[in-house]
Amino acid sequence: MNATTEIIVNKKLYNATDFYVGLGLAISSCGFIGASFIIKKKALIRLQRYGALRASSGGFGYLKEWVWWVGLLSMGIGEASNFAAYMFAPASLVTQLGALSVLISAVLASKYLDERLNLLGKIGCLLCILGSTILVLHAPKEEEIRTLNELLDKIKNPGFIVYVLVIIICSLLIIFHFGPVCGKQNIIVYICLCSSIGSLTVMSCKGLGLAIKETINGFNGFSNWLTWFFLFSVILCISVQMNYLNRSLDLFETTIVTPIYYVFFTTLVIIASAILFREWENMSAEDILGSFCGFFIVIIAIFLLNAFKELDIHYGNISHILQPKRELIRNNTQWTIKNEETLITRTGIELEHTYRTQPLLRNF
Repeated sequence: MNATTEIIVNKKLYNATDFYVGLGLAISSCGFIGASFIIKKKALIRLQRYGALRASSGGFGYLKEWVWWVGLLSMGIGEASNFAAYMFAPASLVTQLGALSVLISAVLASKYLDERLNLLGKIGCLLCILGSTILVLHAPKEEEIRTLNELLDKIKNPGFIVYVLVIIICSLLIIFHFGPVCGKQNIIVYICLCSSIGSLTVMSCKGLGLAIKETINGFNGFSNWLTWFFLFSVILCISVQMNYLNRSLDLFETTIVTPIYYVFFTTLVIIASAILFREWENMSAEDILGSFCGFFIVIIAIFLLNAFKELDIHYGNISHILQPKRELIRNNTQWTIKNEETLITRTGIELEHTYRTQPLLRNF
């Protein structure tokens, strides 16, 4: 084995190690972030009982609630793990694995917030896991940008500049116009704001990750002005996200906010990542198709998890398909007779009630 071959092998091993480290960090972050939604929702419910000004009305009473700070700590740990994951794995993979936080949030909400998780919701949880597995198998395994200088050249791309300007204009319109007008009635308004700002947060986190990796490798990444620009962007974007995400959680149910936020946020991050990092250029057609299929499976899973959650659907509703035909006919006949008897009894009660309350009809 010559020197060139050894370098290529070591590079592949390094990329594989980075990929799995980022994968593990991304999965662990989903647990903390999913739990944080539930904890913060519990804190907001406690505030409503005390009669404090709600977060949706611009109140900041949750800052005095220790349960909310526990939720914030959980989200902080999750976001830190998520940030570390962006240092090692492609942004498109880390972001799409956020679906696992939706699953964890739905399961915990059914246990601690008394929100419904029926049979279709459980099927959605299973599909969410399967879709995430497909995403992992077909995701890009290595980075296209390795230094801040390369990233700076990518940022100058007119397509990415246009994307950032569109996001900033839309965010300002929501903050100063659409939010006060229809933010309390339409869940999409604040979710769009959080998702669009979040896509810029991811890009900034990726830049900070590159700066930290350069510093670890012996180059002082923090001597570059771009690093501090990314740091300022992360702080500003996360502050806006937290404020308006709290308003959404206060106004709407957690099991609605979380999945819609995931779909919008992931879609915008995929678009931003495709424009800036171009992680898809060196992927095969099979991996691109597999990634899109995994993403759509996750979206279907989230739809099943939330669209029918108010319906009382359980295994008993489909258990009849395992019964023989004769048994099924006999059960249907008994069901028909029972319902006819109920109808006759109910009709008799209504007639008796009419007879007692309307003496004129009785005399007639």
